Amino acid sequence: MGVPAFFRWLSRKYPSIIVHCLEEKGKECNGVRVPVDTTKPNPNEVEFDNLYLDMNGIIHPCTHPEDKPAPKNEDEMMVAIFEYIDRLFNIVRPRRVLYMAIDGVAPRAKMNQQRSRRFRASKEGVELTEEKHRIREEIIQRGGYLPPEEIKERFDSNCITPGTEFMDNLAKCLRYYVADRLSNDPGWSNVTVFLSDASVPGEGEHKIMDFIRRQRAQPNHDPNTHHCLCGADADLIMLGLATHEPNFTIIREEFKPNKPRPCALCGQVGHEIKDCQGTAREKQGEHDQFADSMPVSEQEFIFIRLCVLREYLARELTMASLPFPFDFERSIDDWVFMCFFVGNDFLPHLPSLEIREGAIDRLVNIYKDVVHKTGGYLTENGFVELERVEMIMQAVGVAEDNIFKKRKEDDEGFKRRMKEKKKRMKMDQQRGPAYMTTGQFAPHALGRRDRPEAVQNARHQAYDMRMQSREQHNKDAAQSLKAMIRNGGNSSAGTSDSADNRGVKRKAEDSDSEPEPEDNVRLWEEGWKQRYYKTKFDVDVSDEDFRRKVVKSYVEGLCWVLRYYYQGCASWKWYFPFHYAPFASDFKDIKEMFTEFEMGTKPFKPLEQLMGVFPAASGNFLPETWRSLMSSPDSAIIDFYPDDFAIDLNGKKYAWQGVALLPFVDERRLRAALADVYPDLTPEEEKRNSLGSDVVFIGKSHPLFDFIHELYRAESLEGTEIPAELCHGIQGTLNLDDDPILPDKAVMSPIPMLRDISQNNSIGVKFKDPYYADGFVFKAVLLSGAKLPDKVLKPEDYERGNRGPWRPQLGFNPNRQQAHLDQSGFRALGHSQNRNRGRGQYSNAPPPGNYQQGNYRPQHSGGQQSYQHSRQNSLLGAPPPFQQPQYPRQQQQYGGGGHGWDRAMQSQQSSYQQNASRGRGGAGPGGYQQRYDQRREDWHDRRDNRGQQHQGYSSGRSYPPPPPSSRYNWN
Repeated sequence: MGVPAFFRWLSRKYPSIIVHCLEEKGKECNGVRVPVDTTKPNPNEVEFDNLYLDMNGIIHPCTHPEDKPAPKNEDEMMVAIFEYIDRLFNIVRPRRVLYMAIDGVAPRAKMNQQRSRRFRASKEGVELTEEKHRIREEIIQRGGYLPPEEIKERFDSNCITPGTEFMDNLAKCLRYYVADRLSNDPGWSNVTVFLSDASVPGEGEHKIMDFIRRQRAQPNHDPNTHHCLCGADADLIMLGLATHEPNFTIIREEFKPNKPRPCALCGQVGHEIKDCQGTAREKQGEHDQFADSMPVSEQEFIFIRLCVLREYLARELTMASLPFPFDFERSIDDWVFMCFFVGNDFLPHLPSLEIREGAIDRLVNIYKDVVHKTGGYLTENGFVELERVEMIMQAVGVAEDNIFKKRKEDDEGFKRRMKEKKKRMKMDQQRGPAYMTTGQFAPHALGRRDRPEAVQNARHQAYDMRMQSREQHNKDAAQSLKAMIRNGGNSSAGTSDSADNRGVKRKAEDSDSEPEPEDNVRLWEEGWKQRYYKTKFDVDVSDEDFRRKVVKSYVEGLCWVLRYYYQGCASWKWYFPFHYAPFASDFKDIKEMFTEFEMGTKPFKPLEQLMGVFPAASGNFLPETWRSLMSSPDSAIIDFYPDDFAIDLNGKKYAWQGVALLPFVDERRLRAALADVYPDLTPEEEKRNSLGSDVVFIGKSHPLFDFIHELYRAESLEGTEIPAELCHGIQGTLNLDDDPILPDKAVMSPIPMLRDISQNNSIGVKFKDPYYADGFVFKAVLLSGAKLPDKVLKPEDYERGNRGPWRPQLGFNPNRQQAHLDQSGFRALGHSQNRNRGRGQYSNAPPPGNYQQGNYRPQHSGGQQSYQHSRQNSLLGAPPPFQQPQYPRQQQQYGGGGHGWDRAMQSQQSSYQQNASRGRGGAGPGGYQQRYDQRREDWHDRRDNRGQQHQGYSSGRSYPPPPPSSRYNWN
């Protein structure tokens, strides 16, 4: 989904939706890797039924990763994909279904975005090659060092598009992978595996949604199925909410910003290619044995719990005193619809709505204010009520002028702060640190294996630091005075260096401000609408007919997108024919702008889509005669493939945020040109250009295995319905596969480094989703019998009272037991922390506030005061005072008055006096002894605490006293 900041905004606003995944790692025994047993319960304390993989989110990072060396060839790419799927299966451990969906031919509305991405990728690749060549020559001329340039064919990620040989090979490799896992991994034995490869039309995530939508409309569907969908696109969150399934979770890679990337020129980490200086690489290891290994931290995963997001939205969207019954499921659909206005893959976002500026919150507030006037909800089952949407848009339009002005003010404030920050950093670099501590207080590098040494003579060291800092300050003041005298007494003239450089033009990199792209629209100034339409559309704002044409296309787009999310693709041909969106204030009289989409449209074929989205530089993935249409001057469609094109930043800072001004492909002209080259296709190319179907695989222990095996024995040529009772309520039509995977028939490995499957225990057959007549409406409701999961968020009306403090739920298990340490546990922890530390890091420090000595005093009243003091300590982060339990037998043995305990206190007092005599100040005024006596008296005033005695600790033990234990009954 075209909202780059959506997930970041969502996770910050609703933080409890995120749960970190627990992953069990495989072990190695005697050099043999032992895989994880996925038949065991899920370590995340939740059991998932179905796992859905949006495969394109797996293919891209495995074929051209950003944070580790890329695979050397296509075979290594396939193995990396297998390992990635294994990790996900290990984390999720589905018990019923694994559905793998690869992007097939997309609707025309999506193809425009795919075209823009692929043209950009090709252009950026050419520009990067030219920049590397230019910088390499400059560095070599300066005498710098660079490793020899490798002659390596660059992997063109554009091949990850339906119709290419790469995608055809990927489908074959995945069939082999599934057969291998079903035959050899016990965790897969009862799982039904669906594979929807690139030959099946539709985007991967929408093929998954279509499967869920059609299954939940069947009478045998389990309404409490726990779904888990893997993918990094933000629109998966919207799609998950749109299913109205109560148990829906998304798993994705955890995003970690500012990951170090190697320089594309020298391969070293820590700088970009534009800052490369050509310095020699440092040795990695004593003998440079780690030169070719890049330190890589394994990517971690997180769960996004949509059931918790529903809780958040219930609080935010619930409205009282409505003129119609409140329906939470309908309000969720409205929230999903409003998110489309801030961006998606099919429509540009409205100019006045930016996710980073709180656009969704603004829309929700307007929605709650206006819904009383609309008389109902904005949507129903994926169909839009345009008259009500117009009221929302008009309310946004009223605030557009203020939004643009506020955006400009915020932008100027941000630039001003960044300018001041750069100036401070530059001054700090020139001046350097005023004083760098040395000796025992010198800064140490993180990750050192040796432990810090004990601090010695802290006061003397602090005195030396103050004196040296004062000397440095005097030197700086003297230099400033000399500079002022040189400049004729002008204190603002700066240092002598700046005075000597007067009249010298500053270099571009020394400038405090970066060059800003020119913005001719200036939305923050009067006349912004006139300038916008003139600059972006080359029409006058008074051209009312053109403005209504743009608004009409945008309204059609809103209806198409919502229908796509809730009912499936309404039209394969429709697309938004402009690069820019209208203003919210232009949405007037839109009720009659949309009637219905054209029925019976068909998707492009794979090679036709390649012609529609590929630049000429990627023509090598196409047949030769087709490729010539992209580059030949005599081609009738040569204008579809410009060598260069403009990118309009449209108020943004970076090129990737801008709008690629590419010509739109005319479908009729494209098909007419391809009609002449279709006869040139080989049989293999014709096969890649055909549309395929989903395939379902199962193992021998699956209840459906014998049923499918019998279909192959009978050589049934007609479609057969799946018996729902044999496949967890899943229904659909089965047809025999042309090149089937059959039991007891060897499966040849398409990857040379992997072995063949000599004893295959799996079977595969074509699968087709249940059929529904045209015009059928899938209901966007919570199914009957669905059980809502337990609440996770703290109730708004929660009162502590007799229920105690609120205990937040950690992870999926609401009854997870919290870990506790008793007294022995705290002692063991303290011993392990202080091992090999001698007397402790701060052995000369005064004793803690709860240090005690002397004879036992009878307790007096004042328990409340003692409680408040301990509560204050706990708020400040100090551990609560340790409460010594009563031992009746020991008290009787030692006289019943605690005299044995007092003798222990006296021994601790003598050890403390020996420690205190080593410190500076001794027992003189202000020394340790005086402070100790005062603390002793303070302690006697607060030592009573509900009839229990406090235990003392000598200062030689640096671990904190443990809290009282309530787990055992000492009586």
